Amino acid sequence: MKNPSSLFLIGCLAAVSPCLSGEDLHAQTSTTEEQPHSDHVYQGYLDYFEQVYQVMSDNYYIDLDRADYDRFIETFNSKIYQQLQSEGKSSDYVRWRSAAFLIDFLKEDDDIFSAFYPPKPAKEYEETVLGKKVDIGIQGEKLPLGFRVSFVEPRSDAYKNGLRVNDLIVQIDQQPVQDFTQQQIVELLTSFEDSRVVLDYFDGRTREKKSMTVVSQEYFKQTVFDVPIPVDGIYCLQIDRFNRKTADDMFRHLAFMRQQGEIKGLIIDLRGNPGGPPLAAREISSFFLPPGDEFAYFQKKNQPKALLDVPTIPEEYHYTGPMAILIDHGSGSASELFSGILQRRQRAVLIGENSAGQVFLKSMFHLDDESMVLLVTARGHHPDGKVFSFDGLVPDRIVSENEWDDILKYATSYLLYVNKQPS
Repeated sequence: MKNPSSLFLIGCLAAVSPCLSGEDLHAQTSTTEEQPHSDHVYQGYLDYFEQVYQVMSDNYYIDLDRADYDRFIETFNSKIYQQLQSEGKSSDYVRWRSAAFLIDFLKEDDDIFSAFYPPKPAKEYEETVLGKKVDIGIQGEKLPLGFRVSFVEPRSDAYKNGLRVNDLIVQIDQQPVQDFTQQQIVELLTSFEDSRVVLDYFDGRTREKKSMTVVSQEYFKQTVFDVPIPVDGIYCLQIDRFNRKTADDMFRHLAFMRQQGEIKGLIIDLRGNPGGPPLAAREISSFFLPPGDEFAYFQKKNQPKALLDVPTIPEEYHYTGPMAILIDHGSGSASELFSGILQRRQRAVLIGENSAGQVFLKSMFHLDDESMVLLVTARGHHPDGKVFSFDGLVPDRIVSENEWDDILKYATSYLLYVNKQPS
């Protein structure tokens, strides 16, 4: 049986969740706000907790025990409410902090994901997990003559307007770049949504001076990057996160590889990849698995299976050669889903360390005050019904972290070995 008193005492010593640190909460609540004393305010807390409980009861991947919720309310009445009041906390703080305790109390012990997010962290989390970004999409370095562009997000407004790597920005909104520090330039290029910024720059290819007006807007970040391998025909792609445009990025890289000649082996580096939407894993599987095959399924409480199949793409874009996928303890969610399916289908060899064990369907539920409840709503299954383990994926070839300097060489050697074997 869960012990709400113990939970509260632990929570008073440290933040229950990194999304609910004291700084996060104080940043959103006024220090001058009138403290709650009335029965009306108190009842508002209870109504809010009931709403959070109902969201969790309706959507969490296993059934909840209403008696656990009642015990939490008893602890709120006898300890949590009194202590937070005595500390002079705002009503927002009391509501959000207590809701976080409630989620932590009701969820399963091995569930490290379900959590409560106040409005500002909720927005930041959603942008991160969906792989979206709101800015101009430019990175670079300040040099004596200007700001040299080192990367431009392919789906940003700056890229659409023609800005490219090695272009030299000399003025931002008619102010010389030399007047700013590196940090000030970064801040100017990370403006609020819909802000317009005028850039004067020298084209790195033609040396021609140009000007453009770019808009800070929401876009999906690039997630797939080429890692040079000094062996002809062997390629490596690093995927740092999955989003709904990962398949587009993958297609662009595979198309370029095919233009260079035969692809003899492909390494996909998913180390440190925390995942993303399961549909993104499904979409990139289309390059490596037969179209129409069952990919995986999730099953929410009291609902039928949500089957994912392999999308159909033109045959010429399929890659059927040998593959190695690199994973580690930071590889979770959709990156594990993709890796585990390809491993079980014997389509790829996994190299590295055990993955995170996080193949869940996680869903966001927004409340009226713009806070959010994040819940595990289903576990992932292979097409034959085998559930993805909480212990993560076990690599076919274990390479520990202290050997990571050689892991690309190891993977390359494996692919070269496979190429030498008779078909």
